[in-house]
Amino acid sequence: MKTKDVSFSGLFRRNRVAVLLVFVVLLGAGGMAFRHSTAPAPPTAEVKRGEFVDYVQVRGDVRALSSKQITAPSISGDLLIVKLVAPGTMVKQGDVVAQFDPATLRNTLQLRQSDLKAADADIEQTRADSRLTAEQQATDLLQGRYDVDRGKLDVNKGEILSEIEGAENKLKLADSQQKFKELQQKDVSTRDASAADIEGKKQKRVKSQFDVTLTERQLAALTLRAPSDGMVTILPNFRAYNWMTGGTAPDFRAGDHAWSGAIIAEIPDLSSVRVNARIEEIDRGRVKLGQPAFVRIDAIPEKEFHATVAEISPLAKPDYSSWPPAKNFDMVMQITDPDPRIRPGMNATARIAVETIPNGTLVPARYIFDRNGRSVAFVLQGSKFVERTVDIARRSKSELLIGRGLQPGERIATEDPEQSGKQQGPRQ
Repeated sequence: MKTKDVSFSGLFRRNRVAVLLVFVVLLGAGGMAFRHSTAPAPPTAEVKRGEFVDYVQVRGDVRALSSKQITAPSISGDLLIVKLVAPGTMVKQGDVVAQFDPATLRNTLQLRQSDLKAADADIEQTRADSRLTAEQQATDLLQGRYDVDRGKLDVNKGEILSEIEGAENKLKLADSQQKFKELQQKDVSTRDASAADIEGKKQKRVKSQFDVTLTERQLAALTLRAPSDGMVTILPNFRAYNWMTGGTAPDFRAGDHAWSGAIIAEIPDLSSVRVNARIEEIDRGRVKLGQPAFVRIDAIPEKEFHATVAEISPLAKPDYSSWPPAKNFDMVMQITDPDPRIRPGMNATARIAVETIPNGTLVPARYIFDRNGRSVAFVLQGSKFVERTVDIARRSKSELLIGRGLQPGERIATEDPEQSGKQQGPRQ
């Protein structure tokens, strides 16, 4: 009996090791099965039928189709801006938009007004002198006529006078008549000279009056007023642009010096706004006039605006914002449903529909995967995903038009099943 007990205990010890090994193997297999059964399955999406639209995306800014410009007056000299409304200010017609320093012109106006007053005084003085001269000459003429008449009387006394006295009277008469003619000629010439002198001084006054009127007009032009109702857009001051540091030219502001005829601001017509952009050379041939576009304005993100391609430049222009400079084409898109919140200068992104194919099989581009140079989709069949090669007929940035390999209504994985449990049930 003792021998049997020893044998039985040894057998138990040997079997216990085997049992433990079997238990560990079964436990590992169960854990693997549990992990496999709970591995997350990829979500799915339905292959749809619809219209395929290929877009070209561009970036630009909002501008008005037309606007009324507010320019600095055409005046030589210093034009210092002392007042300027803030950008975006809503104004009524006639409101003051900008004001230039009037100090210099006011001094000039005072001097020219003084010249005008001096010209008026000079004319009055000349007229007074002319009147005195005319009165003196009238007296001299009267005296001359009297002398002639008296000489004639003396000559008529010749019958009662001696021959010598008669001759003397005739000489005196001739002398009086000659003096009277000279006085008459002098009177005419003096009157003509006085009239010419006064006319010359009048011309000088006209010049002084013109200078005063011109200065008053220039002084009034230093105040720039709104030509119509609207919103004021302040334009860049290119003279303040720093060519060494680059960047963009700053807008005009109070304290800046403007030049004659400089465009300080403008009031755009907000009833018709456009998006100006530049399109890359590779996409230029795909864009045509009249193509529809969809515009997103950064400042109005909740709304997408409809637009059409209105203009495309026939010539490329280098874009020096990058190096080497790329060749881009200027283009304009007309917004067909304007909004009162749109303001010139706002940044915008536009999608231009360059190709439309109706009744196509559509799949988001991110749901098609690459396998050794092949485009594949993982199609749900039963509870498993089956890899299937697909042909892509057209490709946009976000969507694919499928030529072969998928049918509308099928469900495909939106993630690679190998990364989320290949053989597990799908998530709807």
